[in-house]
Amino acid sequence: MRGLSKKERSWVLYDWANSAYSMTVTSTILPLYFKNAVHSSGVSEATSTAYWGYANSIATLLLALLAPILGTIADYKGYKKKFFTTFFMLGVICTALLGVIPSDYWMLLLIFYVITTIGFSGANVFYDAFLVDVTEEERMHKVSTDGFAWGYIGSTIPFIICMALIILAQKNIIPLSVTNASRLSFVITALWWGAFTIPMMKNVHQIFGLEPEDQIVIKSFKRLGNTMKNIKKHKPLFLFLLAYFFYIDGVGTIIKMATSYGYDLGIGATDLLIVLLATQFVAFPCTIIYGKLAQKYGAKKMISVGIITYILICIYAIFLKTTLDFWILAMLVGTAQGGIQALSRSYYGKLVPKENANEFFGFYDIFGKFAAVMGPTLLGLVAQITGKTNLGVFSVIILFIIGAVIFKFVPGVEESKGV
Repeated sequence: MRGLSKKERSWVLYDWANSAYSMTVTSTILPLYFKNAVHSSGVSEATSTAYWGYANSIATLLLALLAPILGTIADYKGYKKKFFTTFFMLGVICTALLGVIPSDYWMLLLIFYVITTIGFSGANVFYDAFLVDVTEEERMHKVSTDGFAWGYIGSTIPFIICMALIILAQKNIIPLSVTNASRLSFVITALWWGAFTIPMMKNVHQIFGLEPEDQIVIKSFKRLGNTMKNIKKHKPLFLFLLAYFFYIDGVGTIIKMATSYGYDLGIGATDLLIVLLATQFVAFPCTIIYGKLAQKYGAKKMISVGIITYILICIYAIFLKTTLDFWILAMLVGTAQGGIQALSRSYYGKLVPKENANEFFGFYDIFGKFAAVMGPTLLGLVAQITGKTNLGVFSVIILFIIGAVIFKFVPGVEESKGV
């Protein structure tokens, strides 16, 4: 993290902290734990994948409804940190509680997963909005890509510990069952997330914002209404959000559903965990490279490269048959997932007025979250109807194509805004 100020480094460390949740709970151990629990109840593999997709859709839909108004209220000084802390604590506590829910109660497990997702994603709305408070505009691409990059490395450390516990339990080397080792991993994840959020809590504060006034909630609703009416007038902002709505849905769907897809292909749990761990190490340098190339060629071009990469991933998914095929797919995902997300965040951060950053990042989140309802639902429906998960993954290609077409017509903001 060389070259970062204390505030920038503290902000980046939150990516290091919460990425453990993304890796362990969203992408690997919990999906496998859930799939095994549901499978033991006699539910088919395609149907259990559909349930996982529906749960992700419900969580993102609920947060999408809350994000804009919460973001608008948080534009008043003193509120951004309060909302961040509330959602962060919700996520950490409920993640730890996943470790005490019996595997037989898989529906309760799914409900708590939805709550943890709301906490995780809700905190990220305000975390992303803090980008304008911790750095200068000309450093946003660097700081944002550093956050994602170090997040990938940070996620691997607790994940390796958790994976080691599960493997040792499988081999009866430690006095734990695989089920209890999996439960312990959720507690470890919560502790990691909480511990490395301390610098963010101590050193990052809201600088830009509106001065507090009477009837904040009522006036926030009015401001939100005015923004919704006027957002179409900001053509670069509106077109970017519309394109983002589609392509980031595809990105999130691939990330959230990858483990379930690999499971349905018959890839063993240990192999899946190793593949996804390797993906993190590929994503670390590739995300930094995206940031450097964005400084040279522009963020818009590099975001387009990421979209094209995901289109190729969806096509390749049709032909997956072996563990090697899944390895290739996962490495392709690793080259693009961090870069496209980080540059989208900083690209948007340069477009929005700083004093209304939370309000506009609320819209950024609502476009992203409402989009994330479509992808998992689309994948789940196609997988359930056809009985083939690979066709479900391929169906996501339409989201990337629509996003790419719209993004092509985003005006040349990079030249005029220094993006």
